[in-house]
Amino acid sequence: MAVTTTLASRSPQEAPLVARTVVIDDPGPLLALLPATSPLSWVHRGNGLVAWGEVTRCEPSGAGRFVTAEAWWRGLAERAVVRDEADAPGTGLVAFGSFAYADEPGRSVLVVPSVVVGRRGELSWVTTISPGVLGPIPAIGATDEPGAPHDVAFSDGAMGGADWEVVVAEAVRRIRGGELEKVVLARDLIAELDVPLDVRAPLARLAERYPSCWTFHVDGLFGASPEMLVRRERGLVTSRVLAGTIRRTGDDAHDLALAATLARSSKDLEEHEFAVRSVADALAPYCLSMNVPESPFVLHLPNVMHLATDVTGVLDDRTSALGLAAALHPSAAVGGTPTEVAVALIAELERMDRGRYAGPVGWMDSTGDGEWAIALRSAAYDGATVRLFAGCGIVADSEPDAELAEAAAKFVPVRDSLSP
Repeated sequence: MAVTTTLASRSPQEAPLVARTVVIDDPGPLLALLPATSPLSWVHRGNGLVAWGEVTRCEPSGAGRFVTAEAWWRGLAERAVVRDEADAPGTGLVAFGSFAYADEPGRSVLVVPSVVVGRRGELSWVTTISPGVLGPIPAIGATDEPGAPHDVAFSDGAMGGADWEVVVAEAVRRIRGGELEKVVLARDLIAELDVPLDVRAPLARLAERYPSCWTFHVDGLFGASPEMLVRRERGLVTSRVLAGTIRRTGDDAHDLALAATLARSSKDLEEHEFAVRSVADALAPYCLSMNVPESPFVLHLPNVMHLATDVTGVLDDRTSALGLAAALHPSAAVGGTPTEVAVALIAELERMDRGRYAGPVGWMDSTGDGEWAIALRSAAYDGATVRLFAGCGIVADSEPDAELAEAAAKFVPVRDSLSP
């Protein structure tokens, strides 16, 4: 296991972080406040957090990445001086994070920004964070318009569609042979832009088109995730499970019929049951009580519909949001059932490094509250090259051509967000 940490100006031991939160008037659309340099975002239906600048970061790797990151954060939080007049989840000292899907290879990151702006209903605030001193409250307002590419070219990533269908067929063969019950297989798509990506442009499009998703950006990974891995807030925990998908047609009447078909689909209900069971089993040791609905509901998104279940519980209050995310990852929604067998099969069949795709992404504050989604409907970028990801849950009744079509539908949100 390796870990890298940096701190502006001084070490944490010499310079405790000082965080000051003040209440402000409504600053307008949060994403419009982001500068081009080092933007961070977590926005849902206009609420959430945006941030910029960087005070310090931790880059853990390996199987102990969650434990290392949480110990590092706890050390910072215990020494920090916090002046918080808003006193709400997400105020005071805050870090944004994004974690690798697999133990190896993989780089994870936890970033403490210098400025955070948040909105929660009628409450808006700004937080400044700096080492050793109380920073000034910056002027908050819309920044320059983000640049956009004029041309985007897409190509297959690790394998083309036909090859991926062969991989899916092999996974189905293994499942029918009794080796496992479910595995989630992903594929990637490469986009080449004519200019380096200004991530603010796709973030704005994703937030506008998919307001019910969590629009995120952390250190070169962005997307709009529909799946809340875990939310910890004042002693309560929530996890939204999505598994079972059908593509929308754009015809409302037809889509309602498709939603009914999805709700009755034995293949999709089986896939969903595996995912719900894995989440409930993982959360149970940390909860005093839990509520697991007997039947899922259909979540309608602009491009697809999902079977969804919200698992809730009352925490024993000893475990942080990041600790809960670590306990849940990888759930059956991104790995499979049984977990160990599915993860090994993914490594054998996918022929690609997921990086931070399908890992936890989100934020937490110094009290341990926070929100971590699964980094789905996402992409990683470096300069003008963007790598998009999509995955599908494979069970015994899966058909390779249908799974390829489902993956194509899941590429749509990020793919369209890059279009000129």
